Amino acid sequence: MQISRRVFIASSAAGLLSLRPLQAATPLSRRWAEFAPIPDARGVAGAFAGTDQNALLVAGGANFSDKMPWEGGTKVWHDQVYRLSSPEAEWQRVGKLPQPMGYGVSISTDQGVACLGGCDTAKHVAHCFLLQYRNDEIKTIALPPLPSPCAYSCGVQIGSVIYVAGGTADPTATTAMKNFWSLDLQRPEDGWKTLAPWPGPERMLAVAASVGGDFFLAGGTSIAPGLDGKPVRTYLRDVWKYSPTAGWSRCADLPRPSVAAPTPAPHSSDGFLILGGDDGTLVNFSPPQNHPGFPKSILEYSVSADRWTDARDLPASHVTTPTVKWNGCFVIPSGELRPGIRSPSVWALTLQPE
Repeated sequence: MQISRRVFIASSAAGLLSLRPLQAATPLSRRWAEFAPIPDARGVAGAFAGTDQNALLVAGGANFSDKMPWEGGTKVWHDQVYRLSSPEAEWQRVGKLPQPMGYGVSISTDQGVACLGGCDTAKHVAHCFLLQYRNDEIKTIALPPLPSPCAYSCGVQIGSVIYVAGGTADPTATTAMKNFWSLDLQRPEDGWKTLAPWPGPERMLAVAASVGGDFFLAGGTSIAPGLDGKPVRTYLRDVWKYSPTAGWSRCADLPRPSVAAPTPAPHSSDGFLILGGDDGTLVNFSPPQNHPGFPKSILEYSVSADRWTDARDLPASHVTTPTVKWNGCFVIPSGELRPGIRSPSVWALTLQPE
């Protein structure tokens, strides 16, 4: 069955705000396409996603299956694994995770989808595994566990090394983590290494990116206990670059905060994009069922110019969801449209020089 897809094309030079255009960078056009939605009408947030054997896998995550949170609904974790064989295909249900879980780091590797940490209904976890689809069944291969339980973190792979940064240690945490770990997939028996963290505040729900062999950490939120003991967020704009040879350095701040934007960030040879994210301007919006959604803007960073631009051409703003590089595009599968509301929609972004 041929899937009808909507396609959108936008220039990075269109719709810019007061910031000056990027310097010393090749302008990019952005082409959006909409793939078939995942087979869950409510969609999920916090899923694991990546590629294996040239197909796209999306697994786990959570949603409110019966009632919305403002109606007293309870978040439900899932274990279903979906597979998309090509951009024109329909999704298939192909198996289940070892347990219902989500909100970990997921990274496509040559051996399958690396699923790192996360949480379930009761706890955060440290276990890691490779998710594979082979001989018409889902398989998992154990990887060394993280140094400690961790969810709501971010990470990328550079060469054979996976990096993971930030997160929280347990469901009741009132402080975020300041952790920076690495695992060399060519030497997994050595386990995770604890590296010096970035100089800025601890954080969760940040965006990770990889450009030119360097690791970038952008935005996210720190948390602290409020008067009632519950965590209160401080939305962050700082951006840090880690070079495996030179360590950490600070980059230009984000034009606005961005929390829980899709990660790892879509990238080009000279920079990366932050797609929407929660900027904190609508915290405690009331009534919650009328929340207008998260910003539909794209923050574009040039490494060579150390400069950001802000363009308003994002067709849909999904948070707490990964991105997956697949078939020449960056796929954003499902995710959260506004607090409590997920979407089954699957978007794909192609970046092309103008």
